[in-house]
Amino acid sequence: MELEHKFARLGEDLTVAETTEDAVVIEGYASLFGRTDKGRDVVEPGAYAASLQRLGAKGDKVRMLWQHDPTQPIGVWDEVREDATGLWVRGRILTTITKGREAAALLAAKAIDGLSIGYRTIRARKDDTGLRRLSELELWEVSLVTFPMLPEARVAAKGEDPEAIDLRELAHVFTEARAELNRA
Repeated sequence: MELEHKFARLGEDLTVAETTEDAVVIEGYASLFGRTDKGRDVVEPGAYAASLQRLGAKGDKVRMLWQHDPTQPIGVWDEVREDATGLWVRGRILTTITKGREAAALLAAKAIDGLSIGYRTIRARKDDTGLRRLSELELWEVSLVTFPMLPEARVAAKGEDPEAIDLRELAHVFTEARAELNRA
């Protein structure tokens, strides 16, 4: 099985918590249970539990990347956990590195507002309506991204009510273009 990405817009559920001299702290939900995303997937409660337990047992962490690029880590997720709502994250975008400063500036300017999870599907099923129900995922990374898929989760200033924008098709064009460039 290959690595999959699940895009989510950050928002009321993910906010900029504080800014320090060397980091911007963000926290909130990277994934929400029971919500149908634009790819017709629904993450079920408990889907991340085994993966998070395995990572913890190894002393490893979920990675914070820029646009799913494994060569561009931009910070660290200090806490990643499941609760009744979804996958909650708290981490630091490191402004001591160039890409971290750029990501923090784009986030502050509201030029980006998305999160996306990188994972491998362990268990899933199609239901009667054609939705893919994801019941177990191996979580690898959570990225800040330009084009997310789940409108209910976005980066926003506290108290802001962000408006969801459907950019899935444009994101697909960019993803295909990036893949083509990587093949060249």
